[in-house]
Amino acid sequence: MAEFTLVEVDRAEAPAVYLVVGIPGSGKTTVARELAGRFPLAAHIEVDALQDMVVSGGRWPGPEPEDEADRQLFLRARNACLLARSFHAAGVVPVVDDVVVRSVHLGFYREHLAGLPVRLVVLAPGPRVAAARIAARDKQLAHDWGFLDAVMRTELAEQGRWIDTSELDPDQTVALALAEHAMST
Repeated sequence: MAEFTLVEVDRAEAPAVYLVVGIPGSGKTTVARELAGRFPLAAHIEVDALQDMVVSGGRWPGPEPEDEADRQLFLRARNACLLARSFHAAGVVPVVDDVVVRSVHLGFYREHLAGLPVRLVVLAPGPRVAAARIAARDKQLAHDWGFLDAVMRTELAEQGRWIDTSELDPDQTVALALAEHAMST
């Protein structure tokens, strides 16, 4: 049997860190997974899965502000950033997907990913399309999140690469996300 030895984890850094955001039903998880699949070595960091790791006392955000739910929202974002930094340093392209619609939330990501080549992709199909996608899922949401579309369009306007996914399939959306002009935050 060959000897098992310690190997270096970090090597040449990944070329980019992708942050795929939008309202619930915009296609974030599907697009992020497809986008990660386009690179030779990439990881999909689904922020909802990080929230699911809280096995007791977990609080999901609701339409009204709640201190503990808001704290956990930033905790999961911080954990996503820690994972993204680790993957990036190891040469693995991190693709983070999260519901980010407020400038303070995006600012938190920017602060915790400072110094990395972040590519912001904002999926914006509109609230009716997002609601229809949610209705077609097996898992239903507890609240109607359509109002977040207007918040996102106001607070994140002109930041990153905006893609209206209303009429696009995941491959078309990923192609736009990868387009050279789409590469800045």
